[in-house]
Amino acid sequence: MVDTVEIAFQTPDVEQPYAALGVKDDEYQMIRDILGRRPTSAELAMYSVMWSEHCSYKSSKVHLKKFGSLSQETPRGPLLAGIGENAGVVDIGQGYAVTFKAESHNHPSYVEPYQGAATGVGGIVRDILAMGARPIGVMDSLRFGPLDEDDTRRVLPGVVSGVGGYGNCLGLPNIGGEVQFDKSYLGNPLVNALCVGVLRHEDLHLAHASGVGNQVILFGAATGGDGIGGASILASETFDEDGPAKRPSVQVGDPFMEKLLIECTLELFQAGIINGIQDFGAAGISCATSELASAGDGGMFVNLNLVPLRDPNLAPEEILMSESQERMMAVVEPRNVERFMEICRKWDVQATVVGEVIEGDRLLIEWNGETIVDVDPKTVAHEGPVYERPYHRPEWLDDVQADRAEDLPRDNSAEGLRAALLKVLAHGNVADKSWVTQQYDRYVRGSTVLAQPENSGMLRIDEETGLGVALALDANSRFTYLNPYLGAQHSLAEAYRNVAVTGAEPVAITDCLNFGSPEDPEVMWTFAEAILGLVDACRDLGIPVTGGNVSLYNQTAEAPILPTPTVGVLGVIDDVATRIRASFAHAGDSILLLGETAEELSGSIWEAAVHDGHLGGLPPVVKLGAELALAKVMGEAARRGLLSSAHDLSEGGLAVALAESAFKGGTGFAVTLPEGDPTVELFAESAARAIVSLPGGALPEFEALCAEHGVPVQRLGEVTEGDELEFVGQFTVPADEAKQVWLSPIPAAMA
Repeated sequence: MVDTVEIAFQTPDVEQPYAALGVKDDEYQMIRDILGRRPTSAELAMYSVMWSEHCSYKSSKVHLKKFGSLSQETPRGPLLAGIGENAGVVDIGQGYAVTFKAESHNHPSYVEPYQGAATGVGGIVRDILAMGARPIGVMDSLRFGPLDEDDTRRVLPGVVSGVGGYGNCLGLPNIGGEVQFDKSYLGNPLVNALCVGVLRHEDLHLAHASGVGNQVILFGAATGGDGIGGASILASETFDEDGPAKRPSVQVGDPFMEKLLIECTLELFQAGIINGIQDFGAAGISCATSELASAGDGGMFVNLNLVPLRDPNLAPEEILMSESQERMMAVVEPRNVERFMEICRKWDVQATVVGEVIEGDRLLIEWNGETIVDVDPKTVAHEGPVYERPYHRPEWLDDVQADRAEDLPRDNSAEGLRAALLKVLAHGNVADKSWVTQQYDRYVRGSTVLAQPENSGMLRIDEETGLGVALALDANSRFTYLNPYLGAQHSLAEAYRNVAVTGAEPVAITDCLNFGSPEDPEVMWTFAEAILGLVDACRDLGIPVTGGNVSLYNQTAEAPILPTPTVGVLGVIDDVATRIRASFAHAGDSILLLGETAEELSGSIWEAAVHDGHLGGLPPVVKLGAELALAKVMGEAARRGLLSSAHDLSEGGLAVALAESAFKGGTGFAVTLPEGDPTVELFAESAARAIVSLPGGALPEFEALCAEHGVPVQRLGEVTEGDELEFVGQFTVPADEAKQVWLSPIPAAMA
């Protein structure tokens, strides 16, 4: 019998459908040069998915390298694992480590909203599991088209059901995130999912195949025809005007199988019988085998006939490309294989030895007795094409930045300010999100300390000491459109601030960078500027990037989404009992404004809500030194128990922070705005600001703490028992009326 690889040597001129698999002409020639022959059809399938934009980062690598210049130290100690691993791992003290990461599942979620979102959650959970951690919570950042669009009504309910259905079945609390709306996401929603897990330092596991003779075991669900090229190829191209047309490419999830897989994997870790492990995500077996082999000290042999199949008619190329869910691959010493199988049987998890670690540096895959793949795994997993895409600043940006919101008319009459507040509260990006969050279980597992609609989610890690972590996931796409460098920094600063105002210390970030086509020089300039902004901000804040995800080609035809650099910030709190809630708690408490407000209305929700979607000017000034100072004040105030509540100021400015704090606490307030233009004082979105409430007896100590750290503080008024939101000398709104305006937009649209 002549091997398929040998046939490839003998038939160099056979035409191959590489273009249909998304492989460019020069990439196909590069594959031929690497192999010294044409690829077999199986090798072509592997290279096509592994060299896709989604898997290889071929257009973003040159920019992502800048993250490597950052310190790998967090304020709490060194990173235990960082960029390049399945997820970053942070030492949080007391022998505990936390791993967290965010990833996108944008394109699949447009094609098939429920399964696209559900399998996005499943995939990020397995990334966390593969590090040796128990997943303990999830979050999501969602972007949709306008609420009144038919396609939003198609996509949003399915995505929310998928996120909630999968996470709820796994028993993982959904503790936070965001939901926003803009016309640019119509036809290209964003579904960014984050998972966090906990482990002891000694339980850390990395993805590598080492030890010649060690067995390669595939365990979990059987392989089917769903998801062939799903995340890898589907997420590496632009949708056309006709919309979704690739349903077979979307994976199908089974959360109950994943739950068994989690418990089984954790027991395998506990038994100490796993030498290396890799989850199955984008590119399926192609990814798991090449990643494990390239990171090890030998090669790998796999017999594809041994892979359990749901569909016996799958071709070997399809098996290699399938992105069927709930699968893992482990490397196990021969003496531990039977124990491995025993644990899998206990959890009713299918496990099959499909190969072994071999000498040399080749990945060999066999099918029906023939060698169909013979490659250096590094060329598949790590040494693909790297593009330095041309980029330049958009010519239209000058006109956009000159069209400042600060120059738009303002109605500062009582009636005008009142109407503006109600319009801002009714804007989709501000309006209540409980229609979404009530579909998520936020308190399962019993360790949730804070969850939506708090500033950030918080989980207790250790019951005896109260050690905990806080997480926030934010992106300001409007600011990033106006200035990508500053907008990315604002996205980071907002998540940083959301963590800080709970009393936790921000220590590290992950990111999920969502942009349009990398083949558009203007999009690539925006991407490059956003990376520079994040690098510089992380350096100034003293926190590392632990890893993340890039999602490109987020556009329909020629229209890209607003650039959306989603940033997740992890914070550590020594005792969750000291956490600070966002809602007003006690009538009579003083309300203080921390930070300084400037005439900064461009990119604001006021601009969008009052002026019919206007977007122009420059974002507010970024104040990273002030963010650091504010975080120090909030952390110390939490430890001393000085505050009743704290709420960051971001979308909607002071007016929204006050209203949300009252709505959530069931109170009213009476405040006097600082001197100045009332529209600016109410709705400006200046950075590094928060409001706090506290009893009068704590005022002197707290004001002294602010003075010590150079944080400006101003008393605005007090929390009231009444049912009014009173802006003294300006206007008053009944709390119930304002709250109903805030509560109704999403339920009304979905009805």
